[in-house]
Amino acid sequence: MAKQIFINLAVTDLNRSMEFYTKMGFGNNPQFSDETGKCMVWSDQIFLMLLTHEKFTSFTTKPIADTKSGVAGLFSLSLDSVDEVNKITEAALAAGGIEPVEIRDYGFMQQRTVEDFDGHTWELFYMDLSKFPTE
Repeated sequence: MAKQIFINLAVTDLNRSMEFYTKMGFGNNPQFSDETGKCMVWSDQIFLMLLTHEKFTSFTTKPIADTKSGVAGLFSLSLDSVDEVNKITEAALAAGGIEPVEIRDYGFMQQRTVEDFDGHTWELFYMDLSKFPTE
């Protein structure tokens, strides 16, 4: 079996979150979705599980982090071009997300940050290693 990653996020409004991530380009796998969780697909190896708070707490004994006021994690997605970074960021903003910082250009990498309405932070970036500094 191929190695895969499943990112589990606690969300306050499951359907609104599903809409948000669909607009960012995630697909939905209905086989692993129900009224307490939605399996969102980024690629064959990367999945996002959107879970109601009640469902999320069934997997942990720790309290759910307040991601509106603190960072619980940074999730980064590499993309094929700066245009794709911009397209997905703009779609996320149109879907109700925010961009807490301006685009960052490191010469070899351009990066934008978006947060969903629960405060989950996503770094969208394009990297051209041929421009990576060698000194």
